[in-house]
Amino acid sequence: MLEHFFQCPYCWQSISMLLDEMEEEQHYIEDCEVCCRPIQLTYFFSGELAYFSALALDE
Repeated sequence: MLEHFFQCPYCWQSISMLLDEMEEEQHYIEDCEVCCRPIQLTYFFSGELAYFSALALDE
């Protein structure tokens, strides 16, 4: 697992998530640990973290 830090797209607080390096590509929704709003996470590993996206869901 890799700890990755990023800003919440809603409250702009710095938060961290554990990313599973065993899966090459992941897409899922997880709530912000500060404001509890849903964040759409997408990331891709190619030996190392090649792409990471944390987007607000359309309301």
